[in-house]
Amino acid sequence: MDTQQAARIKGMEKLLTEGRDGALVRFSLGNAYLDESPALAAEHLQAAVTFDPHYSAAWKLLGKALSAAGEAGAAMTAYRQGIQIAEGKGDLQAAKEMRVFLTRLEKLPNAAS
Repeated sequence: MDTQQAARIKGMEKLLTEGRDGALVRFSLGNAYLDESPALAAEHLQAAVTFDPHYSAAWKLLGKALSAAGEAGAAMTAYRQGIQIAEGKGDLQAAKEMRVFLTRLEKLPNAAS
């Protein structure tokens, strides 16, 4: 992680300690941690969708983080929920992308359903 990325993370974590928690802060932290720590990213993204269950981008990134963390079954569940949310609010591009990611996971051997 570069120093600029680390500084951004530190700033966002400071918002949490100041009680300024929310979907966007958690989404941003999840996105920032995705490459370095997918499991930690998933924790923040789960918090993001808890704050705002209709946040299509957070559902998509949550599925990606869970998949990267080796949690294929949980990733598929997140994608399924995200597809429903995205379609319900007319976010068809996000739904289409999540459907592609879900299909890839379903084709893996030993994929949990």
